[in-house]
Amino acid sequence: MQQLPIFVNLAGREVILLGDGEPAEAKARLVRAAGGELVGEDSADAVLAFVAIEDDAEAHATATRLRARGLLVNVVDKPAMSDFLMGAIIDRSPVVVAISTAGASASLARALRTRFEALLPASLGPLARAILAARDAVAARHPTPTDRRRLWERALAQGGPLDPFAVLSEPEAAVLQVVEGTSTATPQLLVIDVASPDPGDLTLNQLNALARCDALVVEGSVAPAIIDRARRDAARLDAVPDPLPAGLTVVLRDEA
Repeated sequence: MQQLPIFVNLAGREVILLGDGEPAEAKARLVRAAGGELVGEDSADAVLAFVAIEDDAEAHATATRLRARGLLVNVVDKPAMSDFLMGAIIDRSPVVVAISTAGASASLARALRTRFEALLPASLGPLARAILAARDAVAARHPTPTDRRRLWERALAQGGPLDPFAVLSEPEAAVLQVVEGTSTATPQLLVIDVASPDPGDLTLNQLNALARCDALVVEGSVAPAIIDRARRDAARLDAVPDPLPAGLTVVLRDEA
């Protein structure tokens, strides 16, 4: 990973924008949409700066001047001069997806955004708001973090009642129905025979199981790239326990 992806809270905060034309207007629209206040270079309270100046020498000098004040600077269409990049954005607020190629190709980022945007329904934003609104009810009915994780993983899985890629006509009602359900987990065991070091050779079902497993057992020389696909806080075990614990235990077994 060449850059750290972050989401910055700009509501009520000042952002410097220097330059003009459509590139500057595009950045202005984004800052305003995020609740930021556009100011000039003389602002002492700005938290970020955008430079939309076409001339390389002038843009570099301006960015250097702003950076000397401790500001992170984005120079529009000049990634080598920038401290941070914006990427291509898919807005399903409060769900926001940003795609970056680390400046390698803005066209590639836009192409990916177009493809991904077609997959994300308009109901995704209302679904996220409904889940947030149900937080207290979930905590009351499903008191432990493990209970809540299992509840949401089941509901949000592919084909589940809250599948985020499916169109939900009534997200609030769907969320409430899930909250009233059970988070009790039964012991499950899945053995994945690994024949390749490439995670792309695993099936979608296998990748989904790794992403939501409660415990992981690795047998043999399984590639780190595949082990890394497992849920980060899943318990790492040396062998399959007897009896099986509640939840999903995945065994990665080297076929070689």
